[in-house]
Amino acid sequence: MAQKQLRIGTLIEAYGLHAAAWLATDPAPGAPTDIAYFQNIARICEEAKFDFFFLADTPATRTTDLEAWSRSPMYMNQLEPITLLTALAGSTSKIGLAATASTSFYEPYNIARLYASLDHISKGRAGWNVVTTANNFAAKNFGLDRLPPHDKRYAKAHEFYDVVTALWDTWEDDAWIYDREEGLTFDTAKFHPVSHKGEFFTVEGGLNIARPPQGYPVIIEAGASEAGKTFAAQTAEAVFGVATDIDEAIAFYKDLKGRMPAFGRDPDQLKVLAGATIVVGDSAEEAKARFDHWQSLIHPEVGLVRIKQDLETDLSDLDLDQPVPMDRIPEKANFHAAYFEEIKGLIAKGHTLREICQKYTRAKVTIFGSPEEVADMMQEWLEREACDGFMLTFPVLPSTLEDFRDRVVPVLQARGIFRRDYEGSTLREHLGLARPENRHVTAPALETVDG
Repeated sequence: MAQKQLRIGTLIEAYGLHAAAWLATDPAPGAPTDIAYFQNIARICEEAKFDFFFLADTPATRTTDLEAWSRSPMYMNQLEPITLLTALAGSTSKIGLAATASTSFYEPYNIARLYASLDHISKGRAGWNVVTTANNFAAKNFGLDRLPPHDKRYAKAHEFYDVVTALWDTWEDDAWIYDREEGLTFDTAKFHPVSHKGEFFTVEGGLNIARPPQGYPVIIEAGASEAGKTFAAQTAEAVFGVATDIDEAIAFYKDLKGRMPAFGRDPDQLKVLAGATIVVGDSAEEAKARFDHWQSLIHPEVGLVRIKQDLETDLSDLDLDQPVPMDRIPEKANFHAAYFEEIKGLIAKGHTLREICQKYTRAKVTIFGSPEEVADMMQEWLEREACDGFMLTFPVLPSTLEDFRDRVVPVLQARGIFRRDYEGSTLREHLGLARPENRHVTAPALETVDG
């Protein structure tokens, strides 16, 4: 039996995912809008043979607490991700290129066309992270006072997905024939316009671009709520896990994959990628010391505003050096359920507010160690079915990414659990995912997608 292989993606933020990354010495000022900088980062990821390079996004900037955000400017100055990935397609040749786009603030036709275009330009390397958006800054950009309720956003996302995939099936794979003798560019019998009228969207028409090389760009999701897990079991092909330890990760893995047969899906056609931040050193102690230095650079204002954003309540009136009363926690999350639960857990353990500001990372698992120790942890999680691979974040770029490429990847390769080179050319091939058949070929023609 072939040894199971790690799947590895990496979430890239210009300076790194640490809240104080911009204060480190390696990133240059202006990196967030410097295409040459991102091209270099993407090449490092491709040299490491990662499955995909990933960009998170939100269609908004913060308009409050600006003093705090000026000290930790993530998402405050950011290139539009699909535009950036399209530019990176020309400076890479194998690595997958994936990004977030919101079902709350796009129209299905826009997303279908944008990602189909990226898939064609990259020759089959595109991935779409389907999100519902989880901040009211975005809501106010689009004429709303606040986001709709969590379950309503997921209902809209599901219908959005149905319409987008129907649009990707507008053309059969061999519809574009370019028959010079007959004077025909396409076979009219292989064009299938969409007629959709649902709760949220009405679409009458077809996509004005050939079917994507992958059939559909790879569908990525990250929902940790019940609605999110059900949606993922039905539609996702890669899911970002948010477990804080291996036992929790095993339970999440079994739960998510166990839901798939009810939707007629093979569990192997969904890859669970555990979220983890990696810091490599000669020892765990040295790596932890590097991280602790970065943590010391986080201004208390930054810690408080990050907690306010994800706990959905303001704790700035409390004493930084006292535990947080449990009665200050809202009953449930309306934004990111996983982040909410992480903060709630730190409060329940009796940490002071200052300690929570220092300990809260949003990355869930942080691994400190030598190359062998990091590889040990990744191998254990893979072999115990806590995940199929990892969605890695690196605190400070490019140094911690280069450390992983140069020191950890060779250990994983020597153990036979990670590729030495790409064997395929598309993101689906990297992840071991089947290419979806066009619905009009595998079943009688479907002119209507139910809402």
